[in-house]
Amino acid sequence: VVFDGQTLEPLVVHDVLSPDINGKELEEVRVAAIVASHFDPVWVMGLKESGYVAIVDYSKPDFPLVKKIPADLFLHDGGWDHTGRYFITAANAQNKLMVVDVKTQELVAGVETGETPHPGRGANWVDPEFGWVYATTHIGEGKLTLIGADPEGNPEHAWKVVREVELPGTGSLFLKTHPNSPWVWMDTPLSNVQEEAHQACVYSKEAMELEKCFEVSDRGRVVHFEYNKAGDEVWVSVWDPDGELVIYDDASLTEKLRIAEPWLITP
Repeated sequence: VVFDGQTLEPLVVHDVLSPDINGKELEEVRVAAIVASHFDPVWVMGLKESGYVAIVDYSKPDFPLVKKIPADLFLHDGGWDHTGRYFITAANAQNKLMVVDVKTQELVAGVETGETPHPGRGANWVDPEFGWVYATTHIGEGKLTLIGADPEGNPEHAWKVVREVELPGTGSLFLKTHPNSPWVWMDTPLSNVQEEAHQACVYSKEAMELEKCFEVSDRGRVVHFEYNKAGDEVWVSVWDPDGELVIYDDASLTEKLRIAEPWLITP
């Protein structure tokens, strides 16, 4: 559905139901990640059950779906590499990250990373050994996986797993970093071990290893990090009916403030 940005009036509705990449007829196709190109007037999205990455040209009348790029099953979350040229999305059922060149509108790689990758938007930073990387955590195993993401400057490592870091806990949904931060923050909210669902883990970009994991709350599920604009503060949710927002100083990894109010229900 495309809306008018000012009035929120629905402008057009496109049906995305079609057979999957193997020709199998489907009863539903959900739209997963949607991202906007930084360079071209297109939206890029995952068509989950069908395994296609779709391109919508919003410079044309009626916002046509101009291309469907076969990727793999089942497409879920994803985001951009550091240049904004490559859309990287998880094919959950295949334990892969799929890499699409949005400039050429072609699939360039499928990278096996671990059991049920869930990058959210993913995270980009410069690894001291491998240069630019893109990273994901996983729902099905406790692992942070880094893939090389610089096909021009570091082609020998591009779209290959370059580093795997064991995490104490499965069920990760999100990881987040910031250009001004030395850290990568990770959650494990879907772990069936209660203590792991309460924790946050932090990876050191410089040391190239897990720095530490620590308890954020004694209840609920700790999930989803957001930096402030400066990159010196991180907010995290305690996903519980009696919810909290916890704010950390990023440099010292110490708690600055905890917001707990009656209206803060499952943030």
